[in-house]
Amino acid sequence: MTAPGPDGLPRCVWASSSPDYIAYHDNEWGKPIRDDHGLYERVSLESFQSGLSWITILRKRPAFRQAFADFDPRVVAKYGQKDFDRLMADAGIVRNRAKINAAITNAKALLAMKPGEFTEFLWSFAPEERPAPKTSEDVPAITPESIAMSKALKKNGFVFVGPTTCYALMQATGMVNDHLADCISR
Repeated sequence: MTAPGPDGLPRCVWASSSPDYIAYHDNEWGKPIRDDHGLYERVSLESFQSGLSWITILRKRPAFRQAFADFDPRVVAKYGQKDFDRLMADAGIVRNRAKINAAITNAKALLAMKPGEFTEFLWSFAPEERPAPKTSEDVPAITPESIAMSKALKKNGFVFVGPTTCYALMQATGMVNDHLADCISR
């Protein structure tokens, strides 16, 4: 079941609780991203979100982009102790050692691949289309594909990419369409 936004249009229930969520839902969530840079940003943000509300990450996204050189993996991969210390002191982002280290480690892992390979690799885990979920309860937190993606990413040197994070990534980047059946974005 969807919830109407302030404009009366039906959206996924989670999307109607704030203007930030409405904009994200309507303009970004579930739209296909098929480039290494865009996917690296989403992997990083989904990792930072782990254990937190997505609205926290969404509202801090401009600060994250500034702190992480607009998520340019070529720049982030070169971050050293001085950069790490700067990030740990930045109140505009989530200051978590493991998550900051993950963003740096994952940039290096991405750069170990050929250009475009990261995108093809991630999209290889996209499941076949399935029926539209009718309620939020019909939307899984993990799937066999997200478990496989997590294992494969870890095997390739990525960290902080568990099955739940991978499934959220799949949803956010259009690998799966979990907009509810009667949502305007379906």
